Amino acid sequence: MENRLRLHEAEYRFACLVWESEPIGSGRLAQRAQEALGWKRSTSYTVLKKLCQRGVLVNEDAQVRALVRREAVLQAEALALLDKGFEGSLAQLVALCLGARPLTKKECKQLKRLLDQAQEQAGKKGS
Repeated sequence: MENRLRLHEAEYRFACLVWESEPIGSGRLAQRAQEALGWKRSTSYTVLKKLCQRGVLVNEDAQVRALVRREAVLQAEALALLDKGFEGSLAQLVALCLGARPLTKKECKQLKRLLDQAQEQAGKKGS
């Protein structure tokens, strides 16, 4: 898993502002960070620079856009949680979640569809 995709909470919240509005002017982004996160302009530019150096965001001609999709960051976080807390076992994670709250019928159908697709993919790899 790429370490650059593991964002701290504040970095993630800042990146969300970009994902919601990209491309966005760096000045407007700093303004949005002040409104949404209570940050000073200097804090925004510091975090922007850090995320640009890591290849998560890019700031060209004062226009900021993401180089990494939100889904990639969420996937990296989910896989890190899976490795850290569940020894890589997706089944253990799902079992824990199922014990915390019941699923709706819609969620059950979605999970069944995902499991059927995964089983089909596993069958293709095994051939």
